[in-house]
Amino acid sequence: MSDRKRQHWNTIFSTKDDSELGWYESDPSQTLKFLDLVAPAAGATLFLPGAGTSTLVDELLIRGFELVLNDISDKALDRLRARIGSSDRLFWLHHDISRPLPEGVPPVDIWIDRAVLHFLLEEVDIRGYFSNLRALVRPGGHVLLAEFSTNGASSCAGLELHRYSVEELTERMGEEFKLVEQEEYTYINPFGDTRPYVYALYRREDRP
Repeated sequence: MSDRKRQHWNTIFSTKDDSELGWYESDPSQTLKFLDLVAPAAGATLFLPGAGTSTLVDELLIRGFELVLNDISDKALDRLRARIGSSDRLFWLHHDISRPLPEGVPPVDIWIDRAVLHFLLEEVDIRGYFSNLRALVRPGGHVLLAEFSTNGASSCAGLELHRYSVEELTERMGEEFKLVEQEEYTYINPFGDTRPYVYALYRREDRP
């Protein structure tokens, strides 16, 4: 894991309250709206590549899902664990999602990424991210990507971003993933600033 990356995010999660984070959502209904299109059964396994301290986690637990919660920041995971407690439905992972996954990470039914992929700038890191995605998502499973759109801000949290169109996301997902739904969405951050996002939901073809 990159010590520089980990330290950057640990500093943020050590010095700011949730409501001071530029990506904080008190209401995760935009993501849940797309999840409702999939209508996963209770007990389905969901993977969050950048769980942070998101309130989405609380909602997913209420719905009865198994969760794999990953973050590059151990400080973020510590805060999240302190809030939601322990559960046998949680798999905790402290990992740089652009690097090969460790052994033992379970396959998942749904991969939900809100504002993680767009922080990866190097092509090798982007490819590593999608390699992990393909390694984990089961045939028939779904992927929801929510990233800064091409007309969105060029930086966040003091870092440059790789902004995305649906076309680029679809190309990077590959032929085995079919686009189910997409939406241009304007998020209003805690400081009142507008942040254009692109949401794209994909389904992996049923193949053995």
